[in-house]
Amino acid sequence: MSESQKNIYITTAIPYVNGTAHIGHAIDYLLADVYARYQKLNNKNVRFQAGTDEHGSKIYKKATETGVEVEEYVSENSKKFQDFIKKLGVEYTDFIRTTDKDHERRVQEIWQKLEPHIYKSSYEGWYCEGCERFITQKEYDENSGVCPDHQKPYEKLSEENYYLKISDFKSEIKRAIETDEIKILPDFRKKEALKLLEDSPDVSISRPKEHVKWGVAVPGDEDQIMYVWPDALANYITVLGYPDEDISAYWPANVQIVGKDILRFHAIIWPAMLLGLGLPLPKVLLSHGFVLANGQKMSKSIGNVVDPLEVLEKHGLSAFRYYFLRHADTFLDADYTDEKYEEAYNNELANDLGNLVQRLAAMCKKQDLDGLRDFTPAIDKEYREIMDSLYFSKAFDYAWEKVQAINKRIDDTKPWELAKAGKTEELKVLLKSLAEDLLNANHLLKPFLPETTDRIEEIFLANKIVPGDPLFPKSLPA
Repeated sequence: MSESQKNIYITTAIPYVNGTAHIGHAIDYLLADVYARYQKLNNKNVRFQAGTDEHGSKIYKKATETGVEVEEYVSENSKKFQDFIKKLGVEYTDFIRTTDKDHERRVQEIWQKLEPHIYKSSYEGWYCEGCERFITQKEYDENSGVCPDHQKPYEKLSEENYYLKISDFKSEIKRAIETDEIKILPDFRKKEALKLLEDSPDVSISRPKEHVKWGVAVPGDEDQIMYVWPDALANYITVLGYPDEDISAYWPANVQIVGKDILRFHAIIWPAMLLGLGLPLPKVLLSHGFVLANGQKMSKSIGNVVDPLEVLEKHGLSAFRYYFLRHADTFLDADYTDEKYEEAYNNELANDLGNLVQRLAAMCKKQDLDGLRDFTPAIDKEYREIMDSLYFSKAFDYAWEKVQAINKRIDDTKPWELAKAGKTEELKVLLKSLAEDLLNANHLLKPFLPETTDRIEEIFLANKIVPGDPLFPKSLPA
């Protein structure tokens, strides 16, 4: 295996720092963390990027409203995102801020490399400040002049900007998507991306300084500020050192994880930039859905936004990761309610796994069983195939079925009856086999529930198997 085949690069979309972290951000980080941990189990060298997008008019406006210097404002909010990621038990290797001086210099060099595909032109039309993008007349008409995501009317703008010639790359992007050179998951998003590509115009990549005061200056034109796309999208390669360094050890990315609302930019503008730079396209774009609240899209105006930090406080990290990695389908919209969360914690996490660990460890202790220190997990081919397909919620289901099967096996084999009958040796063989089954299932759960799986290993790989504190307190009522 070549060195590059041993290397894995995973990226997450960088959020704007004009708001607090939400459930959608958590999904990005959790999915990336699962894949990173899985690849580490496969002895791969993993680089995992996260970061914050800190330029643009929205951020400048918000800092001004709060009466804080913009540099201080973005630093404080970037730190909040880093703290949030840590609370999710997510282990990234590289964190980038778009205000980093190296990043700003590198995106200016990237701009210069793209200049054969850049032109200046006047624009008059519709713009959404919330999306930070220009809107075609067709899209304006389809949405009756109101952004469906931000519930605000589009603005009419007239200004002179620089444009990236998407038209130079359309046929090549189309071929790459159709042939899965750049694989878009799930498959129905691939069809969406191809439809969007058909209608995609050339893209504005700058704004006049009078309209956007906070950002990276366009090389050779101090009156223009780089728009979000060449600045924010480029983070995936500037964090690796491009264009100063050879990034071929980790680029192209193995998987780039994005929400479905920003797939169009990653499936059209980003490939156009990469092709213009002569760089290979990412191998996979994984587009996940939204988390709904009681069946409705979360919205500040409706007042149904679920605070991920409050959910984390309820039952801790493992419960949070369990619900949003198993009950939120990797590729589809998912629904959150307090009732569903409580039910998943009590009836599944605490009952299926927590009670299993406690009662099996207690039975092993009664028989004074040694821990399985030399145990090596079995290679599970079906699990690997599902994980390699990046359908993480399905892989989690598969692992959980193993947990449920162990519970059923205990109920079927009735080890307590062997104990009553004095069949000690037979009982010990059975308990050892059950403990091995548990450690095999535990291995499959490691990318999803690192905190819990570490504790299970501590119990069953110790010198003697002894139950510790309950894994999930406040479980089912006594």
